[in-house]
Amino acid sequence: MGPLDGVRVVEMGAWVAGPAAGVVLADWGADVVKIEGPGVGDPGRLFGSILGGDLPFNPPFEMDNRNKRSTVVDVRTEAGVSVALEMIARADVFLTNFRPAALERLGLGSEALLAHNPRLVYGLITGYGLEGPDKDKAAYDIAGFWARAGIAHMLTQPGGVPPFQRGGMGDHSVGISTAGAICAALYSREKTGKGQLVATSLLRQGVYTLSFDLALALRLGVPLGVGDRKAMPNPVINNYCDKNGRWLWIVGLEADRHWPPLARALGHPEWAEDERFSTGAARAQNARELTSMLDAVFATRTRDEWAAEFEKEPEVWWAPVQNLEEVIADPQVGASGGFCEVPDGAGTTLLPNTPADFHGTPGNHHCMAPEQGQHTDEVLAELGLSPERIKELRASGAVA
Repeated sequence: MGPLDGVRVVEMGAWVAGPAAGVVLADWGADVVKIEGPGVGDPGRLFGSILGGDLPFNPPFEMDNRNKRSTVVDVRTEAGVSVALEMIARADVFLTNFRPAALERLGLGSEALLAHNPRLVYGLITGYGLEGPDKDKAAYDIAGFWARAGIAHMLTQPGGVPPFQRGGMGDHSVGISTAGAICAALYSREKTGKGQLVATSLLRQGVYTLSFDLALALRLGVPLGVGDRKAMPNPVINNYCDKNGRWLWIVGLEADRHWPPLARALGHPEWAEDERFSTGAARAQNARELTSMLDAVFATRTRDEWAAEFEKEPEVWWAPVQNLEEVIADPQVGASGGFCEVPDGAGTTLLPNTPADFHGTPGNHHCMAPEQGQHTDEVLAELGLSPERIKELRASGAVA
């Protein structure tokens, strides 16, 4: 049932970041109950229409909401807030990426909920943190993680335009961090008996993601330049294109170790002794010339042919630059647990997996993403509400 079997989580998440943390906890065995509002509910349910066309499925929403239960509770009403508070009183974790000011107005801020349930772990994801001049600003991961944290800039070639982030990159990254922090707080609670607020932000996650560069800038006062593949100081860690336009990445970080076998695999063992390229300093000084020579050689064969040559040289470390179709078909991705089969009616649906396995307490994928409000009655009944009371709440619009 997973390492978090028995842990109850109430999630009030929107779009990706909050639900991403929730699906990690659900994959790890927690009972995750979503609180959605009436109408659209979690706006992530709109991804199907946003992607265009009349799509039969909503894969991004399915990815981040499998293994959960859904309730519809209108927390804009007094009765709805009361229901939410009762759900949270029975929970171990409250997880949200709503803005703190809105949560405070609803009576669902961290101080109020921790006073209501001192053992609660309150997991909060914001755009920019809980302090500072921009603490109340809204931010998708494109803003807080990708743009403001410096990632987009450090991936922009001189004179080029910033690249677009892929969907949910920062959200999924901050989701796994939040899930880990929640688990640490649950461990602390086992020792102290007290819950606590656990908070992170898209900006903070972006800064940590770029921490290699930022640590150098902080300590040395000079940032690393943006990588230019034609002038990489170590051409043995660079990308190259085959004769069919497919790319591969050589990862010879220890250049003096990896350069001679690469030269042999490319059919030019003499390059390892060439005074222009025989040392790291020489290769850096002549990087443009060497990269141009490597480009010419790589362009003479296919990537598969190069793979066969590299098999003869175990010290040549490399990886193909794969498209999505190749990733899906890659047997190593499957063997590593990259995808999971989720029960879906009479069959199963294949979805990307969350990135951790527990070999002693393996998780269990048990359902696709719920319909909005699919489990309202079930969850309210677990709270001890009678069928008559549930009907009253539904009639008032507090739940649906």
